[in-house]
Amino acid sequence: MAPGATFVDSAVESGAVFNTKRDGKALEALSDDIDAVNALNPSGKSNNIKNSTPEEKSLYDESVFDKSKDKSQFRQYTTACDRVKNFYHEQHTKQTVAYNLQARNRFRATTRARMSVWEAMEKLNTLIDESDPDTTLSQIEHLLQSAEAIRRDGKPRWMQLTGLIHDLGKLLYFFDAKGQWDVVGDTFPVGCAFDDRIIYGRESFKSNPDYSHEVFDNGLGIYFPGIGLDNVMLSWGHDEYLYHVVKGQSTLPDEALAMIRYHSFYPWHNAGAYEELMNEKDRQMLRAVKAFNPYDLYSKSDELPKVEELRPYYEELIDEFFPEKVINW
Repeated sequence: MAPGATFVDSAVESGAVFNTKRDGKALEALSDDIDAVNALNPSGKSNNIKNSTPEEKSLYDESVFDKSKDKSQFRQYTTACDRVKNFYHEQHTKQTVAYNLQARNRFRATTRARMSVWEAMEKLNTLIDESDPDTTLSQIEHLLQSAEAIRRDGKPRWMQLTGLIHDLGKLLYFFDAKGQWDVVGDTFPVGCAFDDRIIYGRESFKSNPDYSHEVFDNGLGIYFPGIGLDNVMLSWGHDEYLYHVVKGQSTLPDEALAMIRYHSFYPWHNAGAYEELMNEKDRQMLRAVKAFNPYDLYSKSDELPKVEELRPYYEELIDEFFPEKVINW
């Protein structure tokens, strides 16, 4: 892996504007803690990684790779470490309607970098893992574990690619994010009442300027029943950012876009909140997100994917669904 100074030079040459002062190690440590809260506690190892592709199955077929996982615990956020609790206090204070409008305007006004999907994976690899000499797996290995679990279960090729890229939005941390609170963590709508099924509940938003706002925190707020989640602002972070990057530059189906956008929207896909905002499309997309969720939570294992052996297969997948090799980030 290239040293940090070499990475900065290559980023400048490619037109990328990275904030090299960000603490990638701290972001990844927090992200791992959040994953631990959301995941069912696994006991036992996942199946060995196989590079062969089985006969394709429906995306809605039950996942097989995680059958040996013990799923007796789920979202134990009341006993989470202080780092997670402090993170959510900050996130719930700062994710306002005003900030979300600003973040979207900034996204539309700026191209942060131009690079291929695989190059983006390598950048994330360097930015995060170069800062942590004790890390066991690189970011690319984590991404490949998710994609390979989907591939072993015979799910569609577009879903395999979705598993590969679904966390690439973490690059936002090194562009114009304000901190960790607008990159990772559970997501939720802004502009309507804060629901008690959001992690740590409605009371955790008391310091948010939108809390008790006569419009933004009143029922459906700026929305109306059945408006559809496509028309709802979800709290800005790595999934919302990547969704906006991918939806206009790939041929991935709506189900893949939903997996990317909603995989951290736990109040919705796990707790049943915000159903009144849904339309018929959202009900179909909910099934897809639930089908994807196990591969997001349980694909990490001790088995190391062989990156260079797998790279040609996944670069072919990328080319299949991204018409332009170089895309705007």
